[in-house]
Amino acid sequence: MTVTVSAGYQPRPDLTKSVTLPARPEPLSLKPSETAVVVVDMQNGYSTEGGYVDLAGFDISGAKSTIGNIKKTLDAARAAGVLVVYFQNGWDKDYVEAGGPGSPNWHKSNALKHMRAHPELQGQLLAKGTWDYAIVDELQPQPGDILVPKTRYSGFFNTNMDSVLRARGIRNLVFVGIATNVCVESSLRDAFHLEYFGVMLEDATHHLGPEFIQQASVYNIEKFFGWVASTNDFCAVISQAAPAEA
Repeated sequence: MTVTVSAGYQPRPDLTKSVTLPARPEPLSLKPSETAVVVVDMQNGYSTEGGYVDLAGFDISGAKSTIGNIKKTLDAARAAGVLVVYFQNGWDKDYVEAGGPGSPNWHKSNALKHMRAHPELQGQLLAKGTWDYAIVDELQPQPGDILVPKTRYSGFFNTNMDSVLRARGIRNLVFVGIATNVCVESSLRDAFHLEYFGVMLEDATHHLGPEFIQQASVYNIEKFFGWVASTNDFCAVISQAAPAEA
């Protein structure tokens, strides 16, 4: 039998096909229909020169390679029909959502502390509508992606993230983004306690602080809270669920 494919036809991915991700500490089976890639805080403030993290004195030299690996991950995920969810961290222009002195976030947020030390930056760092708050140009959300604003480290705190995922039957979360040891790990830990299978792509995340901080988060996730894999391994296996070229 001959099948004629019309111009512009796009074959659909097989979302029910399981693939095996060679993760650590053991391989993990994933179905595209039950998997989402979670992009954590890939905003100018966290990954671009002149952003809050750079101004606060953290080393962001590794952010460019992280952005490249995330883009590769998202291209493969979208081609396989995997849901993409973005977290976007920040607050209203008056920082009411950040909490006052009665909130530990007011004391521990480096962005808030840096603005208190440099009043001329007030209203510029991680305030909604600012360049600092915006997602980086290279990783702009695409049609069909979901964006979840958040006001604390974890993307599950006071957001609709859990209901968004459960409504779509998502069980597996693949985490990429910044910062490994803060918002990525916090969100993955909360996902663990909500019965999600969390995977962090080690080379598609970037840390705040010395290199050993990254390794500490990798150890914690691998041993206690989830699984760790690489960008290339994820892209290779998820592409098995992508449709053949027309």
